Amino acid sequence: MKTNQQTINQTNHKINWFQKFLMVCSGGNIHILRKTPSEWNKFSGIGGIVLFTAVFATLSAGYAMYTVFDNIWTSVGFGILWGLMIFNLDRYIVSSIKKTGTWGNQILMAIPRLILATFLGIIISKPLELKIFEKEVNKQLNTIIQRNKKQLEGEMSGRILKQSGPFETEKKQIAEKTVQYQKAYDSAAVELEKEILGKQSGLTSGKEGYGPNAKRKEELKEQRRLDLENFQKQNAPRVEYLDKEISKVYTNLETERKSSETFEDKFNGFAARLQALDELGKNSAIIGLAAAFIMGLFICLEISPVLVKLISQVGPYDYLLEKTENDFRLYSKEKIEKGNALTDFRIDDFKDNLKK
Repeated sequence: MKTNQQTINQTNHKINWFQKFLMVCSGGNIHILRKTPSEWNKFSGIGGIVLFTAVFATLSAGYAMYTVFDNIWTSVGFGILWGLMIFNLDRYIVSSIKKTGTWGNQILMAIPRLILATFLGIIISKPLELKIFEKEVNKQLNTIIQRNKKQLEGEMSGRILKQSGPFETEKKQIAEKTVQYQKAYDSAAVELEKEILGKQSGLTSGKEGYGPNAKRKEELKEQRRLDLENFQKQNAPRVEYLDKEISKVYTNLETERKSSETFEDKFNGFAARLQALDELGKNSAIIGLAAAFIMGLFICLEISPVLVKLISQVGPYDYLLEKTENDFRLYSKEKIEKGNALTDFRIDDFKDNLKK
C-alpha cells in the first residue's frame, strides 16, 4: 500500500503548454494536476471558460470606456485592466470551491459565488448588448434627444412667459390706453368734418360751413391730438425700457437654449445608451427578448465553472489536494506543539535556575 502511494506521489505526467496554460487559468494546482492526468480535461475546460469570460470582459469594458472617453488607448488600457481583474476573480471563485466536504457545505460555499458570478455576468453583458444593437440604440438615442429638445423648448416658453409677462402686460396696457386716445381724436376729427359739411347728427348743427360749432369742434379735435401726443411722449421712454427688458429676456433664454441643445446633441454617453437600450426593450418585444437571451448567455458562461466544480464527482485531484492541505495542517500543528513544549521547558529551566 505504501509502495502504491509513493508511486502515485512520484508520478509526473507531461503536460503540453496549452493544457498547462488552461489549467493555470482554472486556478488548479499544477503540481497536483501533473499527478492526476484524468482531471486534465475537466480543468482545461474550466480554464477555457474562465479565459473566454475574461476576453469578453475586456471587450465589454473597452467598449464601455470608449463611449465615455472617446479615446481608443484609454479604452484599451482600461479594458485590459478590467479583463485581468475579472480573470483573477473568476480563478479565485473556482479554485476556492472544495469538493471533499459534505454536499450541504459545498452548496453553502457555492451560493455566494453563484450570486457574484451572476452579477459579473450582467455587468459584462450590458456593454456587449449595446454594441450588438448599436444601430438601433443610435436611432433611439436620436429620438430621446429630439424628445428632450422638445421638452426643453416647452420649458423655455414657460420661462419666457413668466419672465417677460409683467413687461408684456404693462406694454399692452399702454398700447390700449394709446388706442383710446387715438379713438377719441379720430371721433373728434369725424365730428368736425360732419359739422363743416352740414351733415345732421346728434352732435352737429346740420348747417354747412365753418361756424361757431365747427370752431368748437376744431378746438376739441386739437385738444384730443395734444392729449394723444402728450401721452405717447410721456410713455415713450417707458415703452422703450419695456422693449429692452423683453428683448433681454429672449436673448438670455435663446443663449441658454443653444447651450442646452449643444449639450443635448452630446447626449450619447454610456448611461444614455443604457437608457436607449431599456426603452428599446420596452417598445420592442423582439429586442427585449434578444437582450434577455444575451444577458442569460453571459450569466451562464460566468456561473458555468462554479456549476462544473459543484456537480462534478470527487476526483483524484481533490483527494490529493485535501491530503496536501492536511499535511501542511499537521506539519503546522506539530511545529506549534513542539514550539510550545520547548518554550515551557525553557521557562521551567529558568525558574529552577533562579531557585538555586
